[in-house]
Amino acid sequence: MAEEIIQIAQNILKRVVCLYRVSTVGQVEKDDIPMQKQFCREFVQRQTGWEIIKEFSEKGVSGFKKSAKDRDAIQEIQKLALQGGFDILLVFMFDRLGRKDDETPFVVEWFVKNGIEVWSAMEGQQRFDNHVDKLLNYIRYWQASGESIKTSVRVKTRISQLTEEGYYTGGIVPYGYRLENRGRTNKRNKEVCDLAIDPDEAEVVKLIFQKYVCEGYGSQRICRYLAEQGFHNRKGGNIPTSSINRIIKNSLYIGILCNGESRSEEILTDLQIIDVDLFERAQSIIQSRSKPRTRSEVPLNTKGQSLLMGNVYCGHCGRRLTLATSGRKYSKKDGTVVTKTYARYQCCYNTQHPGECDGPSGYGVSKLDNLIEQIVRIQFEQIKMAPPQELIKERQSREVDIAKAKLNLLNGQYQQKQKDYQDLRAETLRVIQGTSRLNVDLLNSIVEETTAQIKDLEQQIETANAKLQELVSGAEKVRQDYAELINWAKLFDNCNFEAKKMIIAQFVKAVRVKRDYEIEVEFNVAFDEFQQIYLEPEKAEDKARGTTTILALAEKVGQAV
Repeated sequence: MAEEIIQIAQNILKRVVCLYRVSTVGQVEKDDIPMQKQFCREFVQRQTGWEIIKEFSEKGVSGFKKSAKDRDAIQEIQKLALQGGFDILLVFMFDRLGRKDDETPFVVEWFVKNGIEVWSAMEGQQRFDNHVDKLLNYIRYWQASGESIKTSVRVKTRISQLTEEGYYTGGIVPYGYRLENRGRTNKRNKEVCDLAIDPDEAEVVKLIFQKYVCEGYGSQRICRYLAEQGFHNRKGGNIPTSSINRIIKNSLYIGILCNGESRSEEILTDLQIIDVDLFERAQSIIQSRSKPRTRSEVPLNTKGQSLLMGNVYCGHCGRRLTLATSGRKYSKKDGTVVTKTYARYQCCYNTQHPGECDGPSGYGVSKLDNLIEQIVRIQFEQIKMAPPQELIKERQSREVDIAKAKLNLLNGQYQQKQKDYQDLRAETLRVIQGTSRLNVDLLNSIVEETTAQIKDLEQQIETANAKLQELVSGAEKVRQDYAELINWAKLFDNCNFEAKKMIIAQFVKAVRVKRDYEIEVEFNVAFDEFQQIYLEPEKAEDKARGTTTILALAEKVGQAV
């Protein structure tokens, strides 16, 4: 009878479920995980009475980042265990079950408590016969979790290093670029691709920046414009506003490769599509449009046919004027009824609080815009007569040299006073010894006077040094402002309306208009400095205020006010 029971037990096969897992898709070979599968199958063959009934594969699933409740294979195996569908759960190594120290040990314990033996083909069976087994179980996955953290740090560090060296490390290929095989290989000797400019898409990127920076288009308007012109994304659809916003903010277009906080150390000229200055102006526009509306150098949009929206104010109450439109119907000779639209800059405070603003309720858009355009054109004509940029650089260099000479002179005086002070200290000893011709009172007065002179020189040196630093650091900005003003002056007469609106928004700080179209124009700081330094000296006093009235320019403009 005992022999029969032994024979029956030997004939009962233990049902085995195998789980294979790799963390990245790159570890998958021909849509399979062959190494783990082969080793586990060989392990089962060496056991008596074991039979594999089902195999689960997780391809590209991180056991550290992904929880067991989010892993379909683990959930299905647990469901099968509750149904009594198998006896042994076999993995290549225990970390294939997971690497989370606060979760995986309890997943293993759950299987054991539900009558499932948990085996590793490399490490044997995981048991829970005593407290030591539980401790070892926790330590195993605590160690696996630490290894995952170390691996993550190593990978991130290497990716950061490659990015700083200017190498593409994967991810979505930005619009305007394509992948190109240039023979570079990774540490496994596999070929990897690098980014290269796609000429056709690069032209669209240039167009997006041109419309955004020079013509004031917003992302939605750019999206519609590209669709009308027949430009599409890689899938054949319209380029969405989200993609346009990402393009405008992406520093890759000026040749700076970014990955998280890592940036390439140098500008990669072979990846540069957009000029650095154009890109920085785009970022400035983004910031201007995102800030609360106080005074912006960039219009919120350039769709309307008004030149001054956002920087035109009532000269009586000081409130910003808004744009209002009205229509009037009339009949032509042939009986056709048409509607003509009229636009005006309106003082809402005047209309909402009658009597509190003593100015008119509004001003004609076309008339006011024409006057401002002619004033701006006169200023640009003066800018064109400014000295060439080489003379500007020479003047800046001369100013820096003068500031350095002044600082050197003050330093020389300071050193001399310090020497005098040390001599006076030596003289004090002689007075005490009675060998000096000076008496104590005279010596004290001289020391106090020298000390005061030293302190005064220290303050002068600090001021002169700050002035020198300001001249050196501000020289490049002055040259950029100068170049931008000259460029505006050249473009203004021949550019389209949207570009004119962008130029005026940056050139004109504020326009204040009063009754009978008496206008005061306040220019931006860069132009104020330009007027004072580079235009005719005899007019500097009038221009230094940064304002111009229409009465002063009426003769030049050729209009009576």
